[in-house]
Amino acid sequence: MGRAFRGSTARLTAVLCAAEVLGMLGNATFPALIPEFRALWGLSNTEAGWISGVYYAGYVAAVPLLVSLTDRRDARLIYLLSTALGGLAALGFALFAEGVWSAVAFRLAGGVGLAGTYMVGLKLLADRIEGPRQSRAVAFYTAHFGIGVALSILAAGEVTALAGWRWAFGAAALGSLMALLLVWRRVAPGGRPAQVPEAGHPLDLRPVFANRAAFAYVLGYAAHVWELFGTRTWIVAFTAFAYGLQPAGGLPPLAPTQVATVVLLLGLPATILGNEAAVRFGRRRTVAAIMLASALLSCGLGFLAGLPAWAVVIVLVIHHMIVMGDSSALTAGAVANARPGRRGATMAMHALFGFGAGVLSPLAFGVVLDIAGGAEQTLAWGLAFALLALGPLALGLPVLARMGRWPDATTGGGS
Repeated sequence: MGRAFRGSTARLTAVLCAAEVLGMLGNATFPALIPEFRALWGLSNTEAGWISGVYYAGYVAAVPLLVSLTDRRDARLIYLLSTALGGLAALGFALFAEGVWSAVAFRLAGGVGLAGTYMVGLKLLADRIEGPRQSRAVAFYTAHFGIGVALSILAAGEVTALAGWRWAFGAAALGSLMALLLVWRRVAPGGRPAQVPEAGHPLDLRPVFANRAAFAYVLGYAAHVWELFGTRTWIVAFTAFAYGLQPAGGLPPLAPTQVATVVLLLGLPATILGNEAAVRFGRRRTVAAIMLASALLSCGLGFLAGLPAWAVVIVLVIHHMIVMGDSSALTAGAVANARPGRRGATMAMHALFGFGAGVLSPLAFGVVLDIAGGAEQTLAWGLAFALLALGPLALGLPVLARMGRWPDATTGGGS
């Protein structure tokens, strides 16, 4: 570890978490500004969902190659090049985006950049930390993904209010530049994967399918991301809709983007506490309880838009904290159950399935909004949020139920 990093384990974790947050300033810039772009470009909800989801399509297309290669190559170069691509994509959006297709192109490129930073950064961390510290380091790193999304929403709202949406994307490009410089200066070249890779092509993911315990966490993560990314994409627009239902003088002092920032930031303690609960009480049991609770709340969330604004905000906070409770537990479970020499491939599969769900859920949400009467109807929002509950109910919980039939390296058994 000393060759690959200047400093301690805690310092490595801090550097990669800081770079993760900076590099993600463009992550939610478009979703945070959906109401503005709907008015500016005349977008339907389906088109807005497509532009949001295509970001993760770029991620899904690139992540199997980029993360699997880290089983054979030091991840630092991949990380630096991908961070540069993410910054260029944000800058291109700021300068040249004029409608649906140009927005799709730049968001797609930004997703490819994310593919080479988020999971590759996690691989950098996991390769250099073993034992009990690994689970906690993974929990802190994955929790900072939520912080990155939250600050991306906040920056989008505040910069747009001051200088316009193009400057918001310009600020995201600057964040990527700062992340690149941080990793370039603080993470030294020359590191090697901690495990000897197995023979075979790096893109051969069949051994990951055969590892049932790890693959169960992969599928569980897909169910989690389906619900999480659908909520994150539409939270600002939903808050704006709820505000529109309030009587005169009934609005809180926070703008919708500021509400979303607070909601998402509160996911950090929930993520870490959820992982600690999983270590103490059993990973499968803890994740199942969290998924059931989040799905039940999703079924009713959209129908609550007419409550007083403060009550809507509280419900959004509670819902997001529950949803985030199993995020690190699922990722740590996949990492811990990966076969030696296949950690990168396992993490690639984890990202492929998870973020694949993240491509579809924002789009499906927007389609339901349009079919059910549009974003001005409470029924449409209720049905759209209920759709998100299908992830944990139809996939996550059934997979976890079957998981009790085989050993789990994170618990010593199926619990």
